Amino acid sequence: MAAGGLAAVMGGTPAQVENAAEIGIEHNLGLTCDPVGGLVQIPCIERNAIASVKAITAARMALFGDGTHHVSLDTAIKTMRETGADMADKYKETSRGGLALNVVEC
Repeated sequence: MAAGGLAAVMGGTPAQVENAAEIGIEHNLGLTCDPVGGLVQIPCIERNAIASVKAITAARMALFGDGTHHVSLDTAIKTMRETGADMADKYKETSRGGLALNVVEC
């Protein structure tokens, strides 16, 4: 959604804004939320920094592209919902899976 907002601020058309939001979402599907030690620090802060760069890139791609894309925003949102429903609960900010279990505190 940040990509869509940025595309709008940069003067994008509604179609470009939709495309930017879709690009931003598409490349985050299936991302786990597995904070080490139950704290929203590792890997969350770094992921947010990377996501901000991805949002800027997605907005630029939408604004400077030829307007064609294969995946609609509605399809990306539907897929995100389905992916989240299929994902094991231990990967949903519970600190019971992923990096939360595999990174040993010093």
